[in-house]
Amino acid sequence: MQKGINVAIAQTSCKVADKKTNIERMKKGIKQAKEKAANIVIFPELSLTGYVCKDLTYELAEPVPGPSTRLIEKEASRNDIHIIFGMLERSTKAGAVLYNTAVLIGPDGFIGKYQKAHLPTHSVFEEKRYFRPGYAAPIFKTEIGNLGMIICYDIYFPEITRLLRLQGAQLIACISASPSVRRGFFEVLTAARAMENTVFLAFANLAGIEDGLQFWGGSRIIAPSGSIIRQAKYDEEDLIMAKIDYSDLERVEVFVPALRDLRPEFFNKLEKLAETL
Repeated sequence: MQKGINVAIAQTSCKVADKKTNIERMKKGIKQAKEKAANIVIFPELSLTGYVCKDLTYELAEPVPGPSTRLIEKEASRNDIHIIFGMLERSTKAGAVLYNTAVLIGPDGFIGKYQKAHLPTHSVFEEKRYFRPGYAAPIFKTEIGNLGMIICYDIYFPEITRLLRLQGAQLIACISASPSVRRGFFEVLTAARAMENTVFLAFANLAGIEDGLQFWGGSRIIAPSGSIIRQAKYDEEDLIMAKIDYSDLERVEVFVPALRDLRPEFFNKLEKLAETL
């Protein structure tokens, strides 16, 4: 496993419900990332279809792995690169069951997926109308490190990033479709999740406008100290890359020993109190 890797974020805008166009944009981002010698390129939430699909969600969803993941597998193999992107997933067991999913693909093919656990259903969001929440938080041991994935609203819930870190995650990718009104929240929360878990965090956000909803971009790669290593432009497409060194995790853990000082007995109390809300 490599100790240092080059992480790229392709901050894209999407053409809603047009997989062909969006895949072409992803191919462009993959090529640009490879030209910068990236080991992994990360795309935003639902980058395959766009976020505001509404009732088209049902016809756009497909199995994972499936037709679209196979197309991206070819690009990963051709460019010898790892890729994370977001898509609408249809369950292979029940066709009406859909997930908001992050997919991880490597040069040798499909590696794994994460299904969004926390589904916002308030203000402009209506994800529970379409999606079933995921119930697993896996990490993936790859040649470029131990990788975890979360999606957008998951960042508000520190338990899930803590779980990934305790399973050994070195880099957590948070793919997102955060609208401009939430910018301040995400700028704080992404730094906090990295700092409290002493983990590298890559936040890949959509840019552009879909059905009147503006996405603010601002994608960033964050060090385990909480500092921003590299940040993308606001409100427009961009591609950023940074080299991260996993040995930094140990150095920061000595200075901020949050994992050492965990009090797991409080976790049980949290579960009991949450049941009474």
